[in-house]
Amino acid sequence: MTGSNRTTNARALWLEPPMRADLRVEELPERRPDELRVRTLYSAVSRGTETLVYAGRVPASEYERMRAPFQSGTLPGPVKHGYANVGMVEAGPPEWLGRTVFCLYPHQTRYLVPVDAVVALPEGIPAARAVLAANLETAINATWDAAPRVGDRISVVGAGVVGCLVALLCAGVTGTDVQLVDVKHDRARIARVLGARFALPAEADCGRDLVFHASATSDGLNNALALAGHEAEVIEMSWFGTRSVTLDLGARFHSERLAIRASQVGTVAPARAARWGFHRRLALAVSLCADARLDALFAPDAPFDTLPQVMARLADPADRTLCQRIDYSGEA
Repeated sequence: MTGSNRTTNARALWLEPPMRADLRVEELPERRPDELRVRTLYSAVSRGTETLVYAGRVPASEYERMRAPFQSGTLPGPVKHGYANVGMVEAGPPEWLGRTVFCLYPHQTRYLVPVDAVVALPEGIPAARAVLAANLETAINATWDAAPRVGDRISVVGAGVVGCLVALLCAGVTGTDVQLVDVKHDRARIARVLGARFALPAEADCGRDLVFHASATSDGLNNALALAGHEAEVIEMSWFGTRSVTLDLGARFHSERLAIRASQVGTVAPARAARWGFHRRLALAVSLCADARLDALFAPDAPFDTLPQVMARLADPADRTLCQRIDYSGEA
């Protein structure tokens, strides 16, 4: 039994920059033998990237490089974007039927993908939590780039989802002292859950062995440089889009021999690239979703029908949502 191969309809979120989105109906073609048809259970908005796309702030030079794996349309838009989707296989090879899988797919009620595009969730990992796998993959790659060591004093500037995940991974290295730095006081509770200390920027510890920056602000990157110790490295994880960044490089940057290095998930970190492919890295990220502490990152779920309004809310810098999960239980 392979499930039905019939054509069926699906609904998907399309972004129409700047600052517009709607839900569109599309017909799925007949499934090929090497494909799965997946019914979405949950997706999540990757706030940093998806709100940049929504606002039309992707530089023209990055239109192709920043394509999502299963993106439809072309940047600047209209475009079907997103890459954090967990669903149940309802048609495909017999060994896949009924399995819950993660896929780097946009916000869509049903979809067809090749078998090798999904990662099956190991037993015991809730589907609702597994939407964090895409952001965890970004955090994993950053720690591979930075290589935190036993006993390191580490700061993470920017307590969004990716920053929080980096703090969690670094706190798992023996003997590390991890401090999560953010302008929002309420991130202190989440830092404690993740095994890190918390500080406001003006109160953060200096002289750090390693600093990650994930706030996507000039102030945050300047703060990260101020916290870095002599000859330390700042790992830059933010995507600023079309926004310019002003840095204070006339202070201690040169005398302290500081370094800023980019980390981006589109390439496997050089230290692992010879042995790790994208699928193996994603499978690792899915397996790390077994950690129940990750539940602290979620805001209340939003129904799929409300996604256009959700995007408008998340694009407002004043909104304090961390991870916005989308619930598809109301979809047939």
